[in-house]
Amino acid sequence: MATIHKRTAKDGSIRYTVEIRLRGQPRQTATFKRLTDAKKWIQDTESAIRDGRHFKTIEAKKHTFADLADRYIKDVLPTKPKQELRQKMQIEWWKERMGVYLLSDITPALIVQYRDELAGGITYRGTQRSPATVVRYMAALSHAFTIAVNEWQWLEDSPVRKVKKPKEARGRVRFLDDDERRRLLDACKKSKNNWLYLCVTLSLSTGMRQGELMGLKWQDVNLKDEYIVLHETKNGERRRVPLSGHGLELLREHAKVRRLDTDLLFPGIKHKNKPIDLSDAFEYAVKRAEIEDFRWHDLRHCAASYLAMNGASLAEIAEILGHKTLQMVKRYAHLSDGHVSNVVASMNAKIFGEGAK
Repeated sequence: MATIHKRTAKDGSIRYTVEIRLRGQPRQTATFKRLTDAKKWIQDTESAIRDGRHFKTIEAKKHTFADLADRYIKDVLPTKPKQELRQKMQIEWWKERMGVYLLSDITPALIVQYRDELAGGITYRGTQRSPATVVRYMAALSHAFTIAVNEWQWLEDSPVRKVKKPKEARGRVRFLDDDERRRLLDACKKSKNNWLYLCVTLSLSTGMRQGELMGLKWQDVNLKDEYIVLHETKNGERRRVPLSGHGLELLREHAKVRRLDTDLLFPGIKHKNKPIDLSDAFEYAVKRAEIEDFRWHDLRHCAASYLAMNGASLAEIAEILGHKTLQMVKRYAHLSDGHVSNVVASMNAKIFGEGAK
């Protein structure tokens, strides 16, 4: 129920004070110079209260983006330990630019302004930020606003939702041909690091990420049933990784000389409870093998590519690599074209007969 009280101010002008009382809701008041404005406010406010929008608007006028950023960093990021440091840096970048703004004043146009500033920025390496980097910054911002909308009720909607993200470049696919693979494995065998050959072989044969491989503990390895269980993965889900062939045999030999003072398969030399760092040894092996433009993560691309070329479906590759969707493995689709053609040919032969044209 709404009431309007007309009164005369000290300067002789007329004022209209409005009061809205709805059952179960706090009393709302406002003052206007014109009666038509007062009536419109009543109509809009009552509608917003019934729709659950009004009090979110009030909260948006109470809090700045700095409030949102600080609360998000304090309460939400600790629940994302793998991403905490990186996303804290990203949120603080937005806070430096939008911290003083009330949430009610942050518009898609304002975010576009800083998105473009971010895209034009220079990294510490002296290169321009890639579209992929901008997308990651915007994803962190989007999640912060989503939490503020859904859980804290500080906003009615996220302004990031209407902002277009840059288009990322097509995912990199760099895999070794037969000769490159042979040269790299030979260089790894000759390395002074006795574990490099084993680790590279396991990466090639399983598609495990470098962090997953280096973080392995002996309790995660089942040599009898020939599999590894990864408890800490990028997507947060446990994954079972099959072991077979040369990699399995090498790992069985490695188990015979395992260190007993640590659970890690590949402990560091100075710090037994931290994984060994094979970066320098790997880079030197790549250089000795005379291979261009190849990183450790590309070993994972090799595994996926070899699976595709040997007839594995995209769904099977996604399961082995630990991807929740097929989007990330579509980059390997062209490598299985021959297999797909054979499947189509087989289907047609069964339907129309071997001699069908």
